[in-house]
Amino acid sequence: MRAQLARVDAVLVQALIAAALSFAHIHDVAVAAGQDGWKAWAYPVSVDLLLVAAWRRLRSGSAKGAAWCWFVIALAASLGANVATAGLLDLDDVPAWLRILVAGWPAVAFLGGTLLAHTAPKTADDVELIEDQEDEPETAPEPPTPAPPAIEAPPDRPAVPVPTALIDHARKVAAEHHTRTGTPMDVTTLRARLGVPAPMAEAIAAHL
Repeated sequence: MRAQLARVDAVLVQALIAAALSFAHIHDVAVAAGQDGWKAWAYPVSVDLLLVAAWRRLRSGSAKGAAWCWFVIALAASLGANVATAGLLDLDDVPAWLRILVAGWPAVAFLGGTLLAHTAPKTADDVELIEDQEDEPETAPEPPTPAPPAIEAPPDRPAVPVPTALIDHARKVAAEHHTRTGTPMDVTTLRARLGVPAPMAEAIAAHL
C-alpha cells in the first residue's frame, strides 16, 4: 500500500512539475509575442484545457478522430512553446508568424473546445441500433410481374374468287329454294347444292 502511494505521489509530483514548466513556457512565449498582463496568463490555461478536453474525449471512446486532432494541436502548441524557450528562438525579437499564431490561438482553442464539449457521444442504444441495422439482411426486390402476352388477331382470310356464272347459278338455286320452302337458303344448304368448299360457299352467299 505504501509503495503504491509512493508511486502515485511521485507521478503526481512529476505531473505538477511538468505542468508548471509548460505553463511558464507558454506564458513567456505569449509575452514575447505581445500579449501582456492577464492575457499572457490566459494562454497556458487555454492550451492545457484543450489538452484535457481532448484527452477526456479520447478516454470516452467516441469521436476519436476529432479528439486525436485537437489533442495533437494542443500538444504541438505546448511542445512548441517549450522548445521556443530553450534558446532556439529570440524572445526579444519574435518573428511575425509567431505573433500571428499566438494572436489566432484563442479562436482555434474556442473552436476545438466547443466541438469537443458539445459533440454528443454515441450511447449504447445508438450502437445497438447501428449493429441491428447492419445485421438485418437486405430484402431482395420482388421481380416485376410479366405482362400478359398480346393476343394477335387472326389474319384475314383472303377473298375467294367466285366466277360470275357460278353466282348466277347460285341465285337461281337460292330462288328455287325460297319458292319451295319460303325461307332463304343458308350457307350449309347452298354448299351442299352447289358442291363447293365452305370458303367459296360463304363468298357466294355474300353475293346473294
